[in-house]
Amino acid sequence: MTNFQPGSPISSSVDSTGIAEVVMDNPPVNALPVQGWFDLAKTITALGADSAVRVVVLRANGRGFNAGVDIKEMQRTEGFTALLGANRGCYAAFAAIYDCEVPVIAAVHGYCLGGGIGLVGNADIIVASEDATFGLPEVDRGALGAATHLSRLVPQHKMRAMTYTSATATAAELKAFGSVLEVVPADRLRETALEVARQVAAKDPVVIRAAKQSLNGIDLWDVKHSYRFEQSFTFELNLSGVSDRIRDEFVGTGEE
Repeated sequence: MTNFQPGSPISSSVDSTGIAEVVMDNPPVNALPVQGWFDLAKTITALGADSAVRVVVLRANGRGFNAGVDIKEMQRTEGFTALLGANRGCYAAFAAIYDCEVPVIAAVHGYCLGGGIGLVGNADIIVASEDATFGLPEVDRGALGAATHLSRLVPQHKMRAMTYTSATATAAELKAFGSVLEVVPADRLRETALEVARQVAAKDPVVIRAAKQSLNGIDLWDVKHSYRFEQSFTFELNLSGVSDRIRDEFVGTGEE
């Protein structure tokens, strides 16, 4: 079964063994528009609620996994409508992955930036291609957020340095930290993710769903509350006018 939402950068499919694939595809850089984040949240939630689904693989087409929010959409929208939408959409998508009733495996290639960190940081398992890089360029975009999720990928002081400097970490570094399960050539990424998914799908689905709930229950902090706290500082920066100025400079560079 394959599901394509007309005009949406999100598609999904479920095979006969209960493995669901969710694919992000929004050229040129997979920066999702506001509606894309909500579509992703809706798709992940629906798959988790489907008793036929045993595990979800989240991946992307194109040059990279996810480049965060669509800043150009934000800058061409009057007022704070797009900002509010992006913040709510990201919150919904991150929470959907965390709360998904079955494990979510993130298959990451190329760049994983900003909102992409929120997605993979809340995933249960991460596999990555050798060219994958992970980072939070938020301070360069006049925003904050997803340090909550970066903290689940790298140690605390590494997270702080990456946040302050917008530096990225490689897939190999994250594997050394234990947050990435496997690092493989790009042409083996999808198959590797599916191999892990098949191992999960082979287990008793009732036990796996209970395991997901129990592991969330023993987390050391509430990732949704923590991320919401971070978002409050983004709102402050926007109200001060700093964020708008920085985003205008970014859009003016033509950087992708």
